[in-house]
Amino acid sequence: MAQPDVAAAVARLDALTRQLRRDCPWDREQDERSIVPHTVEEAYELADAANAGDDRKLLDELGDVLFQVHFLSLLLEERGEGDMAQVAEHCRQKLIRRHPHVFGSLEVQHADEVLRNWDAIKRGEPGREERIFGEVPENLPALLHARKVQRRAASSGFDPADVETALEGLGAQTEVLAAAAQERAACFAALGDLLFAAVNVARKLKVDPELALRSSSARFQERVEAAERLAEAEGTSWSDLTEERRFGYYARAALEQAGE
Repeated sequence: MAQPDVAAAVARLDALTRQLRRDCPWDREQDERSIVPHTVEEAYELADAANAGDDRKLLDELGDVLFQVHFLSLLLEERGEGDMAQVAEHCRQKLIRRHPHVFGSLEVQHADEVLRNWDAIKRGEPGREERIFGEVPENLPALLHARKVQRRAASSGFDPADVETALEGLGAQTEVLAAAAQERAACFAALGDLLFAAVNVARKLKVDPELALRSSSARFQERVEAAERLAEAEGTSWSDLTEERRFGYYARAALEQAGE
């Protein structure tokens, strides 16, 4: 099988990006602050495609993210602060530096060691904050922020819980929430602790909590919509059903979905 001509394809995308920046009124008006929300949106669409296992959509969304990288690199170039070549080389050098077990003599036994070494090397790089939680982005989605905080703590040596202990902690936080349910302030704190404990379980199981929750939300949505269709097929409006009958249709939809 012939190797793809990556350099030529990337060069064509680069040329197109420059033309859009020059000739398109909308693209000319953009700066990094206005374009980054689109970058974040494209990253989420990429995550959805990967989670769904849809290779055709994954190919499409990867292209959208790649265009975002080219566009933002071009903005740097226009200010004389860098360009796409420097972005790529900086990334290459960083990956070499943070993989001494591949490009150096360091030996590791498992993936967790790789992550600990990565965080330790990252903290030692020039310009990095040395604190354990330095440079944890505050604007991350809450579940991913919690996972990153936990991972940073773990890389510093503060990570006592295995999966079983993490699950026990989740159960304990469920009991705390149940006991606090009648007091708003205590319920707020207990629910936060419960979610944090759930993220810890996800991290131990190597499951992305953000994608897992999105997948669960999508399954729930599909079941409710299927339940509504079942009711309509039997001549009943969803809005006219009693709560008990809605749950009955939902249970049927869930069984049908499980059997697919």
